[in-house]
Amino acid sequence: MKNERVILLILAAVQFTHILDFMLVMPLGKQLMSIFDISPQQFSFIVTAYSFAAFAAGIVGAFVIDRYDRKVALLFAYVGFLVGTLFCALAPSFELMLVSRGIAGLFGGSLVTLVLSIVGDIIPYERRSTAMGVIMTAFSAASVVGVPFGLWLAAQYGWQMPFYAVVVIGLFVIAGIIAFMPSVRVHLERVATQTTPIISPLQNIINIFKDRNQSLALLFTVVLILGHFTIIPFIAPYMQLNVGFSDTEVAYIYLFGGLSTIVALPLFGYLGDKYGNFLIFAIISWLGLFSIWGVTNMPPLAMVYAILISTSYFIVASGRNVPATTMVTAVVRAESRGSFMSFRTSAQQLAMGVSAIIAGAIVTEGENGKLENYEWVGYLGIAMSLLAIVIGRYLKVVKDELPEEMTQGHKDTRNEN
Repeated sequence: MKNERVILLILAAVQFTHILDFMLVMPLGKQLMSIFDISPQQFSFIVTAYSFAAFAAGIVGAFVIDRYDRKVALLFAYVGFLVGTLFCALAPSFELMLVSRGIAGLFGGSLVTLVLSIVGDIIPYERRSTAMGVIMTAFSAASVVGVPFGLWLAAQYGWQMPFYAVVVIGLFVIAGIIAFMPSVRVHLERVATQTTPIISPLQNIINIFKDRNQSLALLFTVVLILGHFTIIPFIAPYMQLNVGFSDTEVAYIYLFGGLSTIVALPLFGYLGDKYGNFLIFAIISWLGLFSIWGVTNMPPLAMVYAILISTSYFIVASGRNVPATTMVTAVVRAESRGSFMSFRTSAQQLAMGVSAIIAGAIVTEGENGKLENYEWVGYLGIAMSLLAIVIGRYLKVVKDELPEEMTQGHKDTRNEN
């Protein structure tokens, strides 16, 4: 497809704002708990409101998402996401913040589905891991630029200001989608040209559970999230309350973690394409066990050592998602990819919500104001990481049989790059 690099940059920008909005809530946890006068468990509800709403949106999207041009669907979901983010900035209470996060999640969850479906539709599997590395550097950019800048805005102008900033950036992203992103109709063209039979949305959902490969991919996704997102929500509060970081110093965790992954993610994508996605995933996951233990058992340390440990966790936790996501996009063909990825997003968001609740139930606030039992969250993360390696071993690649004109387009793109 022409302008492949431009499309990837636009999709990365969508991911940047979506991830930034999601990530900002967690380092603002200490402020939100104080401002709204809520407990750590109530704070975990703010995080999970987004995830549970995204879960519901993914279930509905699985029935309809493959009926529309991906560009049109992307614009609709992105506008809704920005409206929800604006409501977050305007929320005057804990209850309204919950509702606002739900609105943002309702549309934000669909953005993940659409971005991954577009990449799966236009990039051949042989180059897809490299493309995923580019898309996922949005996480790094959000960590390096977005979160530190957002925390600075919050410290200078109030906790609402980072959400306003996301909305402003999002307006420019909308302009980019309209101006530069072409229609993405591969899934529709295959049905229109009768290269594949018409499958009802309900049948697509039934097929997910009848197909062992797709069912394993869903289980693989859930296990990965349980091993990752139980840890993430309390990293910043733990660093502040237990390790000794100040409200401003905690931004360095995201700064250095993000800088390192900007280099690491494209590299992991390249290695996945060259040596096999499962092999790279397994190696990174094994290395990640040490980082998980370190970040959840960290005593008060000098800042440089604490940042080294947290940075290693950012590298392995983010890095393994590049080959893992590439593997998941390849378990289904283009005409059903949107439905599957939407259902997968629901499973992912549900797992994220459950993970945050589990972490909120395990982690408690001690009499000295420090967080307790975080190490048990780490042990859970280690167990889930090992299980993910076992499940990932059995995922199989399903190659798309693209129409001739689409195949030629991919060949041209490979030659250009």
